[in-house]
Amino acid sequence: MILSAIAATLKRRARTNFRGRHYEAALIVQAVSWYLRYPLSYRDIEELFLERGMEVDHSTLNRCVLAYAPLVEKRLRQFRRPHCGSVRVDETYIRIRGQWRYLYRTVDKHGQTVDFLLAANRDLDAAKRFFRKMLKDQPLLAPDRIGTDGAGPYPPAIAESRETGLLPRMPIHYVTKHLQQGIESDHFRVKRAMPRIGGFRSFNTARRTVCGFEVMLWLRKGFGFAGA
Repeated sequence: MILSAIAATLKRRARTNFRGRHYEAALIVQAVSWYLRYPLSYRDIEELFLERGMEVDHSTLNRCVLAYAPLVEKRLRQFRRPHCGSVRVDETYIRIRGQWRYLYRTVDKHGQTVDFLLAANRDLDAAKRFFRKMLKDQPLLAPDRIGTDGAGPYPPAIAESRETGLLPRMPIHYVTKHLQQGIESDHFRVKRAMPRIGGFRSFNTARRTVCGFEVMLWLRKGFGFAGA
């Protein structure tokens, strides 16, 4: 029902989003959600549609995922509930064109996703960008406790966020491996459906697709809407 409502809203508010497509909006969003939620390849989904009497090429499915995964993420992001105030920050590895890139992620102590960012490097600039992305929309809901691993970029990134006003007050920063186990296991859940052989073909492809993987994880966790 949620995906059907999203498809109807996207079609109503921005008709150009589905202009030129050969399939209905609900069918497109359903195909996109299958790829993002389950460990299926594009050819697997092509076969599923063929069993239902519909011929959909796997390259068409790929274009649909790249086009609509960010739109679904943007739509659902508007309804996120505030986090509990205590968050854990960590990064995980993603292979893109044979090289390891870094997905920064934050969850609160209850396991609800706060935000994410795909970065080419694991350094201070990437940590700063991640905190800006996490805090710029809702600085009044800034966390008062931040847990990280022992990576060096996090303390100066937190300090700069405080200096620039993104954090209204300096949060308690603690480094503990025990509390980080929750977000490390959450990394596996979002990476479970990602390509296992060769990884992604380009950084832009990975960035747009990861948006969809995170959205499906929001729904699997029992996404809490703040509105109707």
